[in-house]
Amino acid sequence: MNIDWNAKGYQKDFAFVPKYGEEVLDLIDAAPGALAVDLGCGNGGLTGKLIERGYRVVGVDASAPMLALAKERYPDTTFLQADACTFQLPEQSDVIFSNAVLHWIDAAKQNELIANIASQLKPGGQLVCEFGGKGCAETVHAALEKIFATHGLTYRRTFYFPTVGEYAPMLERHGLQVRAALLFDRPTPQQTEDGLADWIRMFDKAPFAGVPEELQETIIREAVETLRPVLYHDGCWYVDYVRIRIKAVKEGK
Repeated sequence: MNIDWNAKGYQKDFAFVPKYGEEVLDLIDAAPGALAVDLGCGNGGLTGKLIERGYRVVGVDASAPMLALAKERYPDTTFLQADACTFQLPEQSDVIFSNAVLHWIDAAKQNELIANIASQLKPGGQLVCEFGGKGCAETVHAALEKIFATHGLTYRRTFYFPTVGEYAPMLERHGLQVRAALLFDRPTPQQTEDGLADWIRMFDKAPFAGVPEELQETIIREAVETLRPVLYHDGCWYVDYVRIRIKAVKEGK
């Protein structure tokens, strides 16, 4: 995982992440009372929406600070601190839902991730997910790559952003039949005045590991000035998100 979360900063300034995930919930067609897993539940931003739909919900996340916030919001809900690639449930679930999470898993671990998800679903169970797709935030990453190079540094690309054509066959190899899949652009407005810089500090930490703090800020400011003509419109910063949205059903009865 390419992140050490600033949990309270995320909750304050990046509430748009779970907000966009609400419409993904509409792909779930399980009956009330079904067991639904919120995989990568974070601070519980969408856990409550699953509860409102009448599901029995288990939240799973690797971040203890994020889970602490989720437990404060939903003290009667079960939350597990676990890795997405290895989490285990006491019973197989009807639904595994995940928003803005799977692109954080290294490419080399995606098959392990999918195999584990499949193992935790009942036959006929649903995987409903949305995450970063091919080209996500490429304007930002390409600019940072060039700026890192001018400072004699290598910019490490740690996110996994697949196409539908790459991801759907992986799911089907693990017995998850793809019922719907879409790759689409979604330029995403940022909530803070210093939106791009705040986005980089929150979501793109891994490439800056080992870089002196002063140089980190220099690079971020150079990125802001480079990208202002491209990503700043009408008093707001936008990041050029691309999302992949999938519904798949586990084979068998």
